[in-house]
Amino acid sequence: MNIETFRDYCLSKQGTSDDLPFDEHTLVFRVVGKIFAITRLSDTRLSVNLKCDPAKSVDYRDQYPEIEPGYHMNKKHWNTVDFEGELSSYFLRELIDHSYELVVKGLKKSERDLLETL
Repeated sequence: MNIETFRDYCLSKQGTSDDLPFDEHTLVFRVVGKIFAITRLSDTRLSVNLKCDPAKSVDYRDQYPEIEPGYHMNKKHWNTVDFEGELSSYFLRELIDHSYELVVKGLKKSERDLLETL
């Protein structure tokens, strides 16, 4: 999956926005202001930090060399995923969906209500 496809897919999720809050190279995707994906635009390969259920994180890291503990993130809850490795586009979309859903699940009720109106 390339950066354009990744960005388009993330922005297709309800209530999602993107910005460059840290520097001009770090692209962040948020749902109602909460981060669910981060990537470095300056890297030669597309790798993305995605939130993940801790139990799944361990399994994924054991099973797929493209999935590692989250770079500069809480390694219990975040993975860094190589989007240019052998993982299928379908599986990459599942990982994005899982991250998005975890963040939405953690939103306050008022934030989830707001999301439904967007």
